[in-house]
Amino acid sequence: MSKTNGFLRFNGTAGYIASGPLVDAVNCAIALERPLLLKGEPGTGKTVLASHVAEGLGMPMLSWHIKSTTKAADGLYVYDTVQRLNDSRFGTGNVADIGRYIKLGPLGEAFAAAERQVLLIDEVDKADLEFPNDLLRELDEMRFSILETSQEIIARHRPVVLITSNNEKELPDAFLRRCIFHYIEFPDVALMRQIIAVHHPHLDAQLLDQVLIKFYWLREQPELRKKPSTSELVDWISALLRSGIARDQLEAHIPFVGALLKKEQDVDGVTRFDQQGGKFPKRWADLGPRYNQ
Repeated sequence: MSKTNGFLRFNGTAGYIASGPLVDAVNCAIALERPLLLKGEPGTGKTVLASHVAEGLGMPMLSWHIKSTTKAADGLYVYDTVQRLNDSRFGTGNVADIGRYIKLGPLGEAFAAAERQVLLIDEVDKADLEFPNDLLRELDEMRFSILETSQEIIARHRPVVLITSNNEKELPDAFLRRCIFHYIEFPDVALMRQIIAVHHPHLDAQLLDQVLIKFYWLREQPELRKKPSTSELVDWISALLRSGIARDQLEAHIPFVGALLKKEQDVDGVTRFDQQGGKFPKRWADLGPRYNQ
């Protein structure tokens, strides 16, 4: 972390290679103290970015993984009435002290913390339509009251908030207006080489070329129902290395295709292509001018 004219700078970390536009978006959100809304294909690093922002800025991190039943109030606190009832029935604990049964949620913890936190709100689009606006109202006010104890918690520091969405439903315009937005584009070949170098730093260059040629060829197939992602590519390389697959074997086939493709129809399609004598690409030129290296 460094400061330039009071502007906190995030530049990625050793374990997360961030593109220039993504770095700019993170820094913009920090400077304006606005939530950063992240969209992009599954596997492009939306969720794991938060832990690396926390690492890069030297801040603690809290995570809130959203479900279809999640309410904004759940992020503030939960009153455990069931535990209090059990204690009352079985005579354990001081049931008169309601504060013992108040459990802060991730947002409540971020507000109550003595130091600034990074807060990940993951898959915000899984909740109902009212959730995003309710969430931002709490973030705007930076305070909330615990009704059962009449305690008011006022945030000492505004958390650095990263929100991810998989586009399962449209988000309200009022919510979008109050966020910094960034769509994480799928990495091009040059950026993908940097990402792979983080996970497999000593990978043979010729083997890496064959891996990437096959990977990007698969992603170009229009009939695929689910394109392979970066995380699946990293796993596939691990399988290739552990099995001892040689470069010439990889030129002719795509072994362990189930590490890349996760739909039965997609795996069957590639298998049929291979069995019918289809020729897999061996050179970047086979992928067309877009992939000239």
